[in-house]
Amino acid sequence: MGACGVCRTDLHVVDGELPHPKVPIIPGHEIVGRIDAIGADVTGLNIGERVGIPWLGHTCGCCPYCLAREENLCDHPLFTGFTRDGGFATATVADARFAFPLGEVGSDVALAPLLCAGLIGWRSLVIAGPGKKLGLYGFGAAAHILAQVAKWQGRSVFAFSRPGDVATQDFARSLGATWAGGSDVMPPEALDAAIIFATNGDLVPLALRAVHKGGRVVAQASI
Repeated sequence: MGACGVCRTDLHVVDGELPHPKVPIIPGHEIVGRIDAIGADVTGLNIGERVGIPWLGHTCGCCPYCLAREENLCDHPLFTGFTRDGGFATATVADARFAFPLGEVGSDVALAPLLCAGLIGWRSLVIAGPGKKLGLYGFGAAAHILAQVAKWQGRSVFAFSRPGDVATQDFARSLGATWAGGSDVMPPEALDAAIIFATNGDLVPLALRAVHKGGRVVAQASI
């Protein structure tokens, strides 16, 4: 183990707020480490290679979703740090299909959040499309990473926080957001797309109002 980030989901697991966990369980699913043993049938990975292990730790490979390459919807998944042991330990065992080579650029600590918040944000950004004016509702772990990616891509980021959360709005602007404000106000111009990370269904109609005709609203959170 090189590093393992702490996700809010880990806190839910430890606090017993998620149903049917594996007990006892080792939490942690933002894992960066190096391979020190490989199973007999594993190909494409090497001893000593740096890999990342994310939340989705195993899928059945035979349900309709897996066969359609939509493994995130698998009917019989296992989740790292929740229904299979995770990374808050000196070593962990991973399904090789869900151990991703990371290369040697960047520190273990810097890369660890990409295995959850980074993956969530990137998937949402792809679904949101190539629009240049992007709204992010809920400026937490995923959004603060995604804002930097979007800025690097040449997009304008509009960050929405809880009403009155000036500290988060200032943080968003420090990462390059064009505008930051409360989720209860409209942005100064119509958006091409919006991504909702906050677990609040009331944000859906607000985001729909904020985008122009034909714009996209991606509801990432479980709302």
